[in-house]
Amino acid sequence: MRVYERQREVRVVSATGTEVCARALLAERSLQRLRGLLGRSALPPGAGLLLRPCASVHTLFLHHPIDVVFLDSGAGVLRIVPALRPWRAAAERGARSVLELPAGSCERVGIVVGDRLCAEVADPLGQLLEQRPRDRRATLDERAERPDRE
Repeated sequence: MRVYERQREVRVVSATGTEVCARALLAERSLQRLRGLLGRSALPPGAGLLLRPCASVHTLFLHHPIDVVFLDSGAGVLRIVPALRPWRAAAERGARSVLELPAGSCERVGIVVGDRLCAEVADPLGQLLEQRPRDRRATLDERAERPDRE
């Protein structure tokens, strides 16, 4: 039996605290990045997809335009491609991640080249997963050493 981990969501805000995207799916694995937005309907307002690492995107097989924000390693905005239409591609040299948003989001929020963005964990489950110890055996050993358990 194969168990699939739920794709995490993040909240993307600018350095000034302005919310850019309330719920962006985080695509850090190759299959998640490969799938991207394929097979999904148009993004609702406040939704998005954060691809990392990534320096180029395409809109093949999509049926709706998207805003594309290319980010450097420090989450600085390198380039914005507003309303990238279906069956197009975009790339940026030096980009380390890409944020895909519904068309018109960048203009509505006021994102400009040079802004800094920050991704925060959006759901409590994601916070619990990040705080969980990596080595489960160590946790079990610690429980066995507790004097209250005999």
